[in-house]
Amino acid sequence: MVQATEKETYIQSLFAGRIGGALFGKEQGEYKFEKIKRAKRAALATNPGVELIDFGVGEPDEMAFPGVVQALQKEAEKPENRGYADNGIPEFKDAAARYLQKVYGVGNINPATEVLHGIGSKPVLAMFPAVFINPGDVTLMTVPGYPVMGTHTRWYGGEVVNLPLLEQNGFLPDLSALPNDVKKRAKLLYINYPNNPTGAGANKAFFEKVVAFAKENNIVVVHDAAYAALAYGAKPLSFLSVDGAKEVGVEIHSLSKAYNMTGWRLAFVAGNERVVAGFGNVKDNYDSGQFKAIQKAGVYALDHPEITNEITAKYERRLRAMVSVLVKMGFNAKMPAGTFYLYVKMPKGVKGGRRFALADEFSEFLITEKLISTVPWDDAGPYIRFSATFESKGMADEQRVLEEFRKRMSGLQFEF
Repeated sequence: MVQATEKETYIQSLFAGRIGGALFGKEQGEYKFEKIKRAKRAALATNPGVELIDFGVGEPDEMAFPGVVQALQKEAEKPENRGYADNGIPEFKDAAARYLQKVYGVGNINPATEVLHGIGSKPVLAMFPAVFINPGDVTLMTVPGYPVMGTHTRWYGGEVVNLPLLEQNGFLPDLSALPNDVKKRAKLLYINYPNNPTGAGANKAFFEKVVAFAKENNIVVVHDAAYAALAYGAKPLSFLSVDGAKEVGVEIHSLSKAYNMTGWRLAFVAGNERVVAGFGNVKDNYDSGQFKAIQKAGVYALDHPEITNEITAKYERRLRAMVSVLVKMGFNAKMPAGTFYLYVKMPKGVKGGRRFALADEFSEFLITEKLISTVPWDDAGPYIRFSATFESKGMADEQRVLEEFRKRMSGLQFEF
């Protein structure tokens, strides 16, 4: 055991090894989004009074729609909604099954045994390793991407094998490249389409390959469908709509992005009955369920998918404008299949000026020099993510922000 200093007391020596042990808080790398926040503060301090254009935010810029808010208000006043919800109320599970049928054409879901709610998709993802991972087991994770399931896999003594999302593969993982040893030890496969951060979409052919891969190797598929309803140019697609999908896994739907309900913390898991049961067992030992009034407001939302249609139209309008600006600057920017993100390869440098080796460096350059905030990704090549969730006060202000973006970018000449 590490000897504690007087100042630290004995507590420093007691931290679990999974979060750093006695070195917790001392030798950890700086979290990406903390670096971005620090760079924002410095840029604003150096340029007082200048507006920062924030294309880094990964959450909706508007409130939930009035009907959803009113449903919460109404349900919060009812005494019968005051108690623990445990693993969810039947009304929400029924609404989830209706939603899957109406929006995605998935009609074979039993709400009583194949659906459970979660307090947002993040804790749902965090719990799955507790259901399946023993020391030495493998979770397959796509990168770049949302790392939560991988983090908890390591905490349980498991191993994470990353599947790089490359532009030449349409940002889909190459499952055929995995060695046999990894496939034998793999228990979980995490996929996310439409994908954060790439904006790429999956088609039925890819999902069919995933089902076949999972059956061949006895792997549970966890499809994170947080952005599934935000689709452009095509009908939203569910993994569960593919034959055999329910035999090998589950899908997680979140109300955060599709309904502007990020802070409400509400999601649901649907699919394989045994996988749902395992999740429910673990969840029952973690939380006592989301507030029933929030679940009932969620019922209202799920029964009104036209809300998402309106939200999607806004993001599509913004994304098209952002693509236009970036293309004129030389970026290979294209409309994403879904999400509210643009994922573009960074330039090699500014003509006659600074060179960039990492996306981190380019992102910092945009914040420092142009007060434009983005999110860098270097996991599978140097790329920058622009988000269409910037704040604006109505349509006119939205156009003003986009015009300001164009002006600031037009003064730069990049080399690619």
